[in-house]
Amino acid sequence: MTELGDFLRSRRARLQPDEVGLRSYGTRRRVPGLRREELAQLAGVSVAYYIRLEQGNADNASSEVLNAIAEALRLDPDERAHLHRLAHPPRTEPHHGPPRLRAPLQHLLDSITHAPAYVVGHHTNVVAWNRLTAAVFVDLARVPPGERTWTHQIHLNDDYRARLGDNWEAVAQRNVAHLRYRSGEDPGDAHLKRLIDTMLERSEDFRRLWSAHQVTDLTHGEARIDHPEVGPLVLPFETLHLPGDPDLSRLMLYAAEPGSPYEKALDRLAATSAHASSADLDGDP
Repeated sequence: MTELGDFLRSRRARLQPDEVGLRSYGTRRRVPGLRREELAQLAGVSVAYYIRLEQGNADNASSEVLNAIAEALRLDPDERAHLHRLAHPPRTEPHHGPPRLRAPLQHLLDSITHAPAYVVGHHTNVVAWNRLTAAVFVDLARVPPGERTWTHQIHLNDDYRARLGDNWEAVAQRNVAHLRYRSGEDPGDAHLKRLIDTMLERSEDFRRLWSAHQVTDLTHGEARIDHPEVGPLVLPFETLHLPGDPDLSRLMLYAAEPGSPYEKALDRLAATSAHASSADLDGDP
């Protein structure tokens, strides 16, 4: 089996004939969702051609054919882009060495004192962060460098999982879907492959979510935290790409709704973390 075939089968399985305007004869179907014959009919390609595509033979698949299949499968824009990349993998340059952080980026993070902010690399690795990131999410300074990825923290850190509470499943799904998206964007990223292999080996939940073949980029959303000191936090976030820094992926910025209890809770955490930092500087080495 291939990544392309697995993805196409997973998308077929979520559609029923009546959802796409096809008649379903009888009640016994040997496969979940659409049959290959039904999908080929919807996309306007021969069954033999579609079968070859599911077998990973996509060398001659044109953009028009892939778009027709994407339309038949009702793929969203991220899934459509993923389909094209699986059919015709992009050529990417290998990454060498650790990500480099420009000093102005760290200065920018340090200047943001009332909201979590951090910079991530291309495989959810956290390269730099500010004080409130440690206070709200995880104190990454206490985490071994090789495990400073949100993937490690979400799937292998029980304390962080407890802090996410009922929102853990949604966060985990979003993380795995983003890794699937990134693996299509950069199939040659050895660091990313090692991370995924580690999670598949160590986390049953990760294996379950990975097998679902969900695909999405990470652009914006909402973090929900059950904080042990200040209680619930709801923090919308936005992502800013860093096109001038090829070793880095994006800058993540969180902000509570103005005037909300969450903003007041963040202010309390900001004051507490600033006081703790000052105490560290004033204390004995």
